[in-house]
Amino acid sequence: MTTGVQQVVVYTRPGCPFCTSLRAGLRRQGLEFTEVDIWADAEAAATVRGIADGDETVPTVVVGEWQAVNPSAGSVLDAVGEHAPHLLPERKPGLVDGALKAMGLRKEN
Repeated sequence: MTTGVQQVVVYTRPGCPFCTSLRAGLRRQGLEFTEVDIWADAEAAATVRGIADGDETVPTVVVGEWQAVNPSAGSVLDAVGEHAPHLLPERKPGLVDGALKAMGLRKEN
């Protein structure tokens, strides 16, 4: 467990359907994350290339020392549980609340 981990970072790019799917899955579970567009941030693109064997494959997720290219929302939640459990939501959102969050129509309270 790494209590020093302050955020879940999700590297994305515009128009990426895999990024859209992952964001929706994480929002549905109520997990807060920082999204970074690799097309708008050259340093972020370099970070992704370092993780993805020289490619700019997104979504790429970093949770402390844990890194993954195109992970499932479940894999990210498992990693957060292992490496930064303090970042997990206090409670899992209900079905409707989770769906609204997944669509970006409801923010964390």
